Amino acid sequence: MSNQTVIAVLGTGFIGAPVARNLSAKGFKVKVWNRTPAKAQAIAGQNLQVCTSVAEAVSQASHIVTVLKDGDGVASVMAAGSGHFAPDAIWLQLSTVGMVAAEQLAGLAARQQLVYYDAPVQGTRQPAELAQLVILASGPLAQRAAVQPLFDAIGKRTLWVSEHAGQSSRLKLALNHWAFALTHGLAESLALAKGLGVDPAHVMDVVSGGPMDCAYFQLKGAAMLSNNYMPSFSVDNAVKDSRLIAEAARQTGIKADVAIAGLQRFERALAQGHGDKDMAASHLA
Repeated sequence: MSNQTVIAVLGTGFIGAPVARNLSAKGFKVKVWNRTPAKAQAIAGQNLQVCTSVAEAVSQASHIVTVLKDGDGVASVMAAGSGHFAPDAIWLQLSTVGMVAAEQLAGLAARQQLVYYDAPVQGTRQPAELAQLVILASGPLAQRAAVQPLFDAIGKRTLWVSEHAGQSSRLKLALNHWAFALTHGLAESLALAKGLGVDPAHVMDVVSGGPMDCAYFQLKGAAMLSNNYMPSFSVDNAVKDSRLIAEAARQTGIKADVAIAGLQRFERALAQGHGDKDMAASHLA
């Protein structure tokens, strides 16, 4: 693949902006668009062209990367590009959209004659900035060689899940459920210690270095204890994804008690005005 391959990145939020920058840093010609133009302008630079419309961004792009909030948003943006896609363009769908929307977007891709890869990413803002995302990819075998260099530019690992688009989005729900369960468990453990009159820092101290320790525990625990909720993955997004998890469990007949309780906790944090804070603000709920 030539580094002058034209890539359109639609969405320049916490993940989309570093994805665009990392592709640009590898020498790819990147065209970006964002619903809020200032967010796109903030990353303008060499090999990185800011576009004022979706149509302008996708025109002549051999690869289209969507990094948006939800399935409806992705569908709306891709509809705005209708009639402007290059022949045989490849669409890499990185957003977390859930089980139903992933299948609907695959249908949209077929109607638009786009080669579709369902490729949600595991990782938040910092891994995205460091090109350390894990890409969960599903899609046809034939064009994988044409998309792997892009995945290599933004991530540390690509897991090819299936030839069938949609399987990766299902896996992403299971992974996010695990991250949310860890977040809520830690938040409640620290709150319980404090409520019982014990210094919650002792929870961190006892777990550190033992079999229950992990980098995530240290990162979120430090955030909770210092009341530092600068967003890496917001409560607002956690509510959206938790609802997708709960709905997927319902549709597949899985009794997901922890998922339902976690959704209620995030919704409580959202109702209390913490939507723009990091999901570690579960601790405030």
